[in-house]
Amino acid sequence: MNGTIGKAAKQRVSDIPHDESAIGNHELAGTLGDFLSRWQRGVDNLAKDGREISARLTASVKAYSDAEQAAHGDLYGILQQNGTDPGAK
Repeated sequence: MNGTIGKAAKQRVSDIPHDESAIGNHELAGTLGDFLSRWQRGVDNLAKDGREISARLTASVKAYSDAEQAAHGDLYGILQQNGTDPGAK
C-alpha cells in the first residue's frame, strides 16, 4: 500500500502539458490548468488518507501481534508451572 501511495505521490498531475502551446487555445489551457490543479489537490488528499489508513493498519497489526505474543507467553507459563497440558485431562 505504501509503495503504491509513494508512486502516486511522485507523479504530479500538473506534469500533464496544459500550457497554451500544448493545447492550442488560451481559454482551454486556462480551464485545463484549473482542472488539473483541483485534480492534484484530490490526489494529494487521497494519498494523505491512504497513508493514514496504512498507519492505522500497521498499528492494528502490531497490537494483534503483541496480544498474541502475550497470550502465548501466558499459556506457556501455565504449562511450565503445571508440567502438564490442562486441556489434556
